[in-house]
Amino acid sequence: MGYYFKFEKILQIKEREKEEIQSGYHRAKRQFEQVAEKLYELLKKKEDLLAFQEAQLASGFPVYEIQHYQLFISNLEKMIDYQQQLVMNARNRMFWFENQLKEKNIEVKKYEKIKEKEWQKYKKLLGQMENKEMDELSVIQFMNRRNR
Repeated sequence: MGYYFKFEKILQIKEREKEEIQSGYHRAKRQFEQVAEKLYELLKKKEDLLAFQEAQLASGFPVYEIQHYQLFISNLEKMIDYQQQLVMNARNRMFWFENQLKEKNIEVKKYEKIKEKEWQKYKKLLGQMENKEMDELSVIQFMNRRNR
């Protein structure tokens, strides 16, 4: 009599789903890091440009260059706004995958717990059957000695 877990295929499916979600989570996390890094670079570029413009204003600056830098800063702010939207979307996607991963972990753990409990029952039943066989053998040996 061999041990067989009746939910083994379900457990395998749940583990596979968990691995797929985990893979998606890692991709979403990498994507979030990439868009967040790009946002950081844009913000840093804007900060540097504003510092440069302040320095130029202090030393004298032609009006057409001021207009040029203001236009550039305006376009940079539009890019920053767009990148912030991308960061928020990537963060939401990453959190969604994280929640899905937590749910899949819980499901897998439930089936693993059921499997462990059934394994313990099986071992107990096996022990009882062995004890019963030993008792029967003892009775048979006792009866054989008695009949001699």
